[in-house]
Amino acid sequence: MRLKISLLKEPKVTHQELVSCVGWTNAEELYSCSDDHQIVRWNLLTSETSQIVKLPDDIYPIDLHWFPKSLGTRKQTQAESFVLTSSDGKFHLISKLGRVEKSVEAHCGAVLAGRWNYEGTALVTVGEDGQVKIWSKTGMLRSTLAQQGTPVYSVAWDPDSEKVLYTAGKQLIIKPLQPNAKVLQWKAHDGIILKVDWNSVNDLILSAGEDCKYKVWDSYGRLLYNSQPHEHPITSVAWAPDGELFAVGSFHTLRLCDKTGWSYALEKPNTGSIFNIAWSVDGTQIAGACGNGHVVFAHVVEQRWEWKNFQVTLTKRRTMQVRNVLNDAVDLLEFRDRVIKASLNYAHLVVSTSLQCYVFSTKNWNTPLIFDLKEGTVSLILQAERHFLLVDGGGIYLYSYEGRFISSPKFPGMRTDILNAQTVSLSNDTIAIKDKADEKIIFLFEASTGKPLGDGKILSHTNEILEIALDQKGLTNDRKIAFIDKNRDLYITSVKRFGKEEQIIKLGTMVHTLAWSDTCNILCGLQDTRFTVWYYPNTVYVDKDILPKTLYERDASEFSKNPHIVSFVGNQVTIRRADGSLVHMSIPPYPAILHEYVNSSKWEDAIRLCRFVKEQTMWACLAAMAVANQDMTTAEIAYAAIGEIDKVQYINSIKDLPSKESKMAHILMFSGNIQEAEILLLQAGLVYQAIQININLYNWERLLKMIIFFKNTHIDSLFYIKFKWLLTFSKNQMAKKPFLQSMLKLQIDWEKIKIKIEMEISKERERSSSSQSSTIIGPKH
Repeated sequence: MRLKISLLKEPKVTHQELVSCVGWTNAEELYSCSDDHQIVRWNLLTSETSQIVKLPDDIYPIDLHWFPKSLGTRKQTQAESFVLTSSDGKFHLISKLGRVEKSVEAHCGAVLAGRWNYEGTALVTVGEDGQVKIWSKTGMLRSTLAQQGTPVYSVAWDPDSEKVLYTAGKQLIIKPLQPNAKVLQWKAHDGIILKVDWNSVNDLILSAGEDCKYKVWDSYGRLLYNSQPHEHPITSVAWAPDGELFAVGSFHTLRLCDKTGWSYALEKPNTGSIFNIAWSVDGTQIAGACGNGHVVFAHVVEQRWEWKNFQVTLTKRRTMQVRNVLNDAVDLLEFRDRVIKASLNYAHLVVSTSLQCYVFSTKNWNTPLIFDLKEGTVSLILQAERHFLLVDGGGIYLYSYEGRFISSPKFPGMRTDILNAQTVSLSNDTIAIKDKADEKIIFLFEASTGKPLGDGKILSHTNEILEIALDQKGLTNDRKIAFIDKNRDLYITSVKRFGKEEQIIKLGTMVHTLAWSDTCNILCGLQDTRFTVWYYPNTVYVDKDILPKTLYERDASEFSKNPHIVSFVGNQVTIRRADGSLVHMSIPPYPAILHEYVNSSKWEDAIRLCRFVKEQTMWACLAAMAVANQDMTTAEIAYAAIGEIDKVQYINSIKDLPSKESKMAHILMFSGNIQEAEILLLQAGLVYQAIQININLYNWERLLKMIIFFKNTHIDSLFYIKFKWLLTFSKNQMAKKPFLQSMLKLQIDWEKIKIKIEMEISKERERSSSSQSSTIIGPKH
């Protein structure tokens, strides 16, 4: 990826002094302000420039910010007014046509920066007098948020518009709007901080200063990236709208960086210092306000997408090159408009331009499917095997690869402008979206209808959730979602939300990034200093004890600090290190083959494969898979292979049970689903078996409730068994408790109880044998 620099040749209207600030109205139109008091409009389609207004000679512009386009539900195609701060202590609200609607005395000395919040309901200004002030949309003073002895050079809103980030010499300060709320302050640079920016999508902070460095911080003030010192002070930084890239400006320097800090490209245009950088709305181009009176434009080109043997490169704004590395075949894809976003996965390339969406199949690059977009600027494309998801300023839209619109999920307070690949996940039947208003909540939707999944229950966690991912294979009822929370713990749960609350089970700790395989339900993650693969994550629902035996682990120290999993295709995992380099890593192919055999119920082939591979992890996975699919013969072989003798004995005892219901209940008990096992037995009328389960678990309170419910049918049986248990284990307690003493005085016919229990068991055997004979004989005609 790199920047393609361009300067308009011989524009009609040029600036004679340094350009202090720039701002885009839409993807093709830019306004610039200069010390020559001119506001100039630049049209990139026609390469024309025109003077909008000449400001009075005492007004030297310093900062410009357009009013947000999206205001509540009302959408504007382009910005209509902007705030301009100036050296005379005022800020000016100016319309797009150049009319000064209002000038407000704001600070003593120059107003160094002004920023609208994301909703457009408030404006923050900072100045040489060290004050931070909040204003209404119409320019009425609401409050003075802060006052200090040093000039405040830059300011930014947090994604929720509830806090303000501003500079104070070498310090950065985050101050909430609510009074008495905790203020966060830390030393960020060794020189005066000149610029800050806070991205609404990734919630990361950029800072730049006179110490010639730029730094990336999280919202808690923790340093994520610290650049090497440049030759000159960093005079400008700006996030791309989607939060994936940022630009850095200095003297004769323009740099393009990844969100983690490493540099994609370094350009050395002859511009003087770049005082201000603005990204276009679609995130494809940058404009820079230059010290020599120029406005520099740069397009992001040479982005690359890879999938299996295909590599796609954006060579120009409207051209892509597709290379098949197997036979070196090259195809050129031409587009009518500039390319904004693209995604390559599941044998399809999806490209969104400013007006249309193109869907290419990797089998045929010549005839794409094309359809018009509802709103031009697509900010995210996600793909699954059967369909793909587009996110733009207006909503979330699901399309099939044939271009058919499927659904558009919605929920109250949904903000599509802040969604990214970590907060939205897509599978063949489910869409998962992390809520921004309450970050402990995940909304789950049916892909085919866009309606809430199941009975409409949302998935709620105890901590804030950072990243979510749906598994890609298997049946809808078995669909699982994995997520990482604020404590960096990895959890897994079912997306099926019917009736009872589904268990959320912890899989690992200190997990920084995760990904599901696209071919089977294998999960991988970077866990502290280890790369971990969960070959069969469902093991936590079947037999948690053998989960460690189903893992593949290797040392991850080679990936350095803050690596990120880019993709997990087949058995190939691609990881991007902190320095930007890609590391490709293969995991053993056998677990994926095992998944395939089990999904096709080829149990003999699965056993043969495990015997061939001779690895404990494979046998452990097969054991869990067999129990999950209730194939106890295979489970017995697999458990024996990993030395779990107690479980082999229990499985053998399950085989000897007379009725199908008893077997099923004990399999559920084996997986730890005690309540479900009890319900199953009670529904089948096997009351004594249900009692026996609770006896084995010493669950006396539950037993008493059951017996009262069944009108004391087995109260004598309970007394008999409890008495025997007490005689064996708790002789000293019998004298202490009056209840137990009273049991001794009761006249209970032990022989009668034994006969009653035997009758229940023989009845069960008879019923199972009669049901077997009826299946063998079959219905008479």
